This record gives sequence, structure tokens and C-alpha cells, in this order.
Amino acid sequence: KNTISIMNHTNTIKKVAIVGYNRIPFARANTAYAEVGNQQMMTAALDGLINQYNLKGKLIGEVAGGAVIKHTYDNNLMRECVLKTTLDPATPACDLQQACDTGIESAIYIANKIALGQIECGIAGGVDSISDIPMAVSDKLRKILLHVRNAKSITEKIKFFLKIRPGDLAPLVPKNEEIQTGLSMGGHTEITAKHYKISREDQDNFALKSHLNMAKAYDDGFFDDMTTPFNGLDRDNNLRKDSTLEKLARLKPAFDKINGTLTAGNSTPLTDGASCILLASEEWAKEHDLPILAYISFAEIAAIEYVKNQQNLLLAPLFAVSRMLDKA
Repeated sequence: KNTISIMNHTNTIKKVAIVGYNRIPFARANTAYAEVGNQQMMTAALDGLINQYNLKGKLIGEVAGGAVIKHTYDNNLMRECVLKTTLDPATPACDLQQACDTGIESAIYIANKIALGQIECGIAGGVDSISDIPMAVSDKLRKILLHVRNAKSITEKIKFFLKIRPGDLAPLVPKNEEIQTGLSMGGHTEITAKHYKISREDQDNFALKSHLNMAKAYDDGFFDDMTTPFNGLDRDNNLRKDSTLEKLARLKPAFDKINGTLTAGNSTPLTDGASCILLASEEWAKEHDLPILAYISFAEIAAIEYVKNQQNLLLAPLFAVSRMLDKA
């Protein structure tokens, strides 16, 4: 408390500006980015930002970001990404992680440091690969291998190896489901749709408009300064430009096979991608001749009970936005 009090009394709270942005095209899982991982994608997004805003060789206050699903060798992901870019290698970086919210939480983290005068600028981002997910060995195999590692003789090692059974060799693949409910996001959303009586027709209409709006945005050049081509993609490959209501209506339910309304056509696909934004004080933006695109003035994080009330899983942003607007 004393530290916070001192900082608030000795520093004027600065306005935090968004002055830049970049991302790579998003790809459906197991397609264009199937053989690249978090580090390659995040580095590409950072490189695009650096090139677009002339940050090569510059010392940035901090870079923050992360991924929800990481390999053990990605334990220092953002710092490793920074070292692979053309930023000054003395630029510090840290990993943050929050399900469905890593990028926003990273932006709040950087914004708070700028507001308090600890840094003048920073980069916030997020990345996730559903294609390059870590796989673990079974618990029994893991324990056997640890015993083998600690064994003092070849005979003792062989004794432990002989305990391995074929079933022990099957990899443990992460599941697309909530641990406490056993349901995927789609499974929960199916419950949400039923609870709030959102019809199949409304869902199909919304999905169609989303794809058509995205197609128009690409045609109009809206994304031209926003994306950096990567690994053979220059636009999101989950866009279905030729979608129609008739095609969507023919699709079978994907989660509740009997009474469901969510399909592969009106549901969000599992996706690989990375994005980042450049945040700065007004003074730094002016010094570097960068236009102020927007300010981060308010931020709010919320959580909601979804184990008993399973229709709630993805609704926390509604509560966060409502509280934030009340404060604004």
C-alpha cells in the first residue's frame, strides 16, 4: 500500500494511447499453420508491427503477451520472441495468460505501467496455436521413465522398461473442454442458445452477415494495414465468401446431434493466430510522429459461475462491459 501511495502522489496519471496494431492472418486449426508454433506466429506479428511503425533497433519499455496453451519450451515465450525480432535486445518482456483474454489483460498491464509513468511505451499481444498443442505421456509411463533415469545399472533400467505396457505409450492430448463440466465451448454455447431461445435461423443469419461483412472488408482494403502475410497466407482462411443461408441450413448440428442448433457453419472455428498493439504516452507518440488512434481510458475484467449455470460460460464479457460503462 505504501508503494502505491508514493507512486500516486509523485506521478501524474498519464493518458494511454493506442498508436499501432498488427496481426498475422488467422488460420483454421491444422491448415496453414499446422507446422508452426506460438513462437513463430508471435514473432511474425511483432515483426510486422516493428516494420510498420519504424521500431527497428528501438528500446521499448516492455512487451507483454502470452498463450493459453504452451509447450514447456515456451515458458519464456515473449522474451524469446523479442530476441528474434529487430527490437533492441535489452527490451524486457513477460508472459501473461488468461483464458480467452490474454491479449486484453496484456494491454491493461502495459497501459497501467504507462499511466503510472513506469514506461513510456510498450507492446501487448497474444497468440495461440490449436494445431501445435503439447502432448504428454501417461502418468504411469512418466513415473517409469523417472525410475529409469535414476537407475544405477543397465539391469535396473531394463527392469523398469519391462513394466511398460502398450497402453502406456498412448499420448495424452489436451481436450477442447472445460475441466469442471466436461463440455466444450460449443457444448456450453448450445446450452446458452437454448436458455436464451436463440433460434437456428438467427444464428445462421448472424453467421452469414459476419462472413459477408468480412469479405467486403477485405475487398475494401480495410485489413491492408492491419495484417502481415505469414506462412503462405495473406488473409484469414476461415472466411467463407460463398456462404448462403441455403448452404448453412443444410448443415447438421455439431454438438447436440438431436436437438441442437449450432453447426460447423454458424460456430466459430478453432483457430491459430497472433496479434499485437503498440501503446504509448502522448509525449512518446508525438516524439515518434505517430497518430493517436484511441485511448485506453477504462478497463474491466469479470468472471461468472458456469459449473452449475452452464449457459453462462462465455458471458463474462457482458458483465465486464456493463461495469466498465457504469464507471465511464
